[in-house]
Amino acid sequence: MRNLDWKVLKSEYLFKRPWLTARRDVCQLPDGRINDEYYVLEYPTWVNVVAITREGEMVIIRQYRHGLGRTCYEIVAGCVEEGEDPMDAAKRELQEETGFTGGTWSEVMQFTCNASAMNNTTHSFLAIGVEKTDTQNLDATEDIEIYTFPQERVKEMLLKGEFMQVSMIAPLYRYFSHLS
Repeated sequence: MRNLDWKVLKSEYLFKRPWLTARRDVCQLPDGRINDEYYVLEYPTWVNVVAITREGEMVIIRQYRHGLGRTCYEIVAGCVEEGEDPMDAAKRELQEETGFTGGTWSEVMQFTCNASAMNNTTHSFLAIGVEKTDTQNLDATEDIEIYTFPQERVKEMLLKGEFMQVSMIAPLYRYFSHLS
């Protein structure tokens, strides 16, 4: 197999914020051609959780997503803080967004949403046997509704296209096709 890696000749940061960094790279392709304007969006590592209650229902949230201009059903998700273990971040996000804690946890997959232009990965976890032990502890801009739905209803919602983000869809399909 030949090496398909690009060589970065120069990088320039165009925009740096805590939740988004935009970078322009000048890259040399394996055949020697130069791509002098390649853009990369840098994001923190993400996590999400397929959470199953002790009663066997799935914890689903609903919140407004400004990029789409609509309110969406989702699984719990968030960013990994610097130096934080992804599983610890997933447990923290579940507690903060829903008040659910406990259960047996395992990482079920890792993926990227857009490897051509984004540099981060998402760690997806399965939490079985969670229970409501606390209240929400939301960020200032979060307004999240919490639901527990039977698994069959969530599967129907998934198949009907009621989940919009690939980062929510992939772990749900993984769960229903391999883990349930």
